[in-house]
Amino acid sequence: MQPLSSHSDPLINAFPVELSGDAEAVLAIMPVSRFRPLDPFSVVVEGQRVSIPGRLYNDEPPTDALASLSSRQRQLLHCLYSRHHDGTVRQRHLAKVVGSVDPWVVPFVVQLVGEYVVEILTVICDELRDLAMPGASSHLAYGQFIVDNPAFFARTQRRVVSYWSCYYRSAYASFQGYPGCTLLELLRSAASDRAGRPWPSLAPAVGTRVDGYC
Repeated sequence: MQPLSSHSDPLINAFPVELSGDAEAVLAIMPVSRFRPLDPFSVVVEGQRVSIPGRLYNDEPPTDALASLSSRQRQLLHCLYSRHHDGTVRQRHLAKVVGSVDPWVVPFVVQLVGEYVVEILTVICDELRDLAMPGASSHLAYGQFIVDNPAFFARTQRRVVSYWSCYYRSAYASFQGYPGCTLLELLRSAASDRAGRPWPSLAPAVGTRVDGYC
């Protein structure tokens, strides 16, 4: 497994090393933040370990600055801003990349599955319906990512249940009706096909009382 990039800016390490030049171009137009990125999480992308910020505090760059970026570089920028501390900003930038099956995009989307903004979960559900189709590009990409990162996905499953239990029981009396549950089922299906075995579910069964969360 290749190590993290040796570049000094931690945001470079959010992507595989072959994208370091593109990431540097993105960072060059991002406004400087008084706060460093918080709570990075580590995952494996195509055999390389990357470190993605849990939260980002940089303001968004002006629109005219984006014109200097290539399409790949804009993709990386949208990935980074999907980690922004403002949920509205996260959702806006997610919408620009959620349809991509490039492997470095996948962990940014899966991380959002395990967060608390239900509107973002709905966007992901709407865009990734072909996860249910064996052989589809997204089915293969997400399945492989989960197989490569089982502990990360287990944590994601627990978070989905926890956020539903804490914040959304009044809107979704059953976990099975919650958009996060739909996404977990789709992701587990993709992982099961990729692994050649049923992928473990950490979601509560129908009718099960959920205690001990939050």
